[in-house]
This record gives sequence, C-alpha cells and structure tokens, in this order.
Amino acid sequence: MLPPDAITGLAAELATADRERSVIPRITGRYPETTVEDSYAIQAVWRDSKLADGRRLVGRKIGLTSKAMQSATGITEPDYGVIFDDTVWETGSVIPFDDFSNVRIEVELAFMLATPLEGPHCTVFDVLRATEYVVPALEVLNSHIELEGRTIVDTIADNAAYGGVVVGGNPTPPHAVDLRWISALLYRNETIEETGVAAGVLNHPAAGVAWLANKLHQHKTRLEAGELILAGSFTRPMWISRGDSVLCDYGQMGTITCRFQ
Repeated sequence: MLPPDAITGLAAELATADRERSVIPRITGRYPETTVEDSYAIQAVWRDSKLADGRRLVGRKIGLTSKAMQSATGITEPDYGVIFDDTVWETGSVIPFDDFSNVRIEVELAFMLATPLEGPHCTVFDVLRATEYVVPALEVLNSHIELEGRTIVDTIADNAAYGGVVVGGNPTPPHAVDLRWISALLYRNETIEETGVAAGVLNHPAAGVAWLANKLHQHKTRLEAGELILAGSFTRPMWISRGDSVLCDYGQMGTITCRFQ
C-alpha cells in the first residue's frame, strides 16, 4: 500500500497534467508496489478536488469490459472512472482537440438510470429494471500517463483514461430491443474503421453496469438515479487527429457525429 502522501502527490501530478494537457511517467514504473486499491484512492483524491472546484459528477464510465479492448491494451480486468458535467457533448459537436493530451474514440452504449443500483448482488435484470433508457455514446479517451507499459493500476489512477463522451441517436427503453445485438459502424473522415456488436461487452452491455454496481459496493457507495453509465466499448479504440470527423451508425438506435478541431 502506498503512504497517504504518495497518493495525494500522484493525484496532484495528474491534476496538473490535466490542466496542462501533458502526460506523466507511469506510476507503476516509480511505485511498483502500487495496488488496485491504491489507484482507486488516487482517483478519489483527484475526483474530490474537481468536485471542490465546482464540477458536478453526472455519471460513471466502465472500461476494459470487452475482449477487443483487453487485447488492445493488454489489461484483462474492467475498471471504472467518473464523468463530470463539463465533459459531455451532444451529437454534432465540434470538440476542441487541444483539450486533450491524446485522443482516441470508443463505441459504447450508455444507460440512464431511473432508480439507484447497489451491490453486492446486482444482476443484468436489476440493471434493466433500473434503466430509463439506453442511448448510443462515443467515449473520448484521454491518457495523462505514458501509454507504453501501463497497467491497470496506472489506468485506474488516471480516471480510467476518461476524457469525455458524445451522446446521440435514439434513446431506447431497455426492453424495446435486444441490446446484445446492437451493432455499430465507426467512420473517421468518411472511411469505416471499426465495427462491433454490443454483446462483446461481457455478453450483454448491462452486465458491465451490474459489475460496476457490485464493485462500488466494495467502496461503500452506489450508482444513483439520474447517472449516465458508459457500459464499455465493443470496438478497439480509434486514434483521432486534429480536423478528423467521426460518425458512428448504430442502425435502429441512430447515429452520432462529432468533429475535432
């Protein structure tokens, strides 16, 4: 376990990197003894500093829930981070490229909760009962820690590499479609780059939300009504450069577009 001063110091480094759009050396390279619980503690200190600055928590993200993402990162267990109000964009938005240290896009479904969800025994069916609607979403990844050689510990401390989210398409009641079979076609500059099916997320995208509710129970908290939950990507991350336009077609659930400028 890391001492408290190391945890607060690393959280401060990440906060500075966020402000300056920079990256810091791997935590595991400097503190190889760092545990998963240490990294969530670092994330919590960083989160609380943002809340103290007046930002509002509006949801959570789940990462590394699919084989595609685990293969792309070499990390084999899910993680989670928090979503703040000023990191959510609507479809059609022009997103400032310079707001990020690096930009990648993931294809996801997001669950808007009508009622709270709490572990330790939350199931897919509990998630479906608690969900008001499901909506297409693109997660913008942004790492403040050097990418090469990073581990789950580095990623968690860095708010699970969350940068932002673009939401759009058709909000859909969770029982109106078989969410496992929602597919997506991801385009960059009118060229198709990635495809995927939502069942790639733990066999059902709601399983990612259930995993998160159970994980949060270990940290003595829960998912609240009104939170937007990103359930995890079912494609590999797509790198973005300045000027790129992005379109994702979710079939019956509609499309999302954005551009990075």
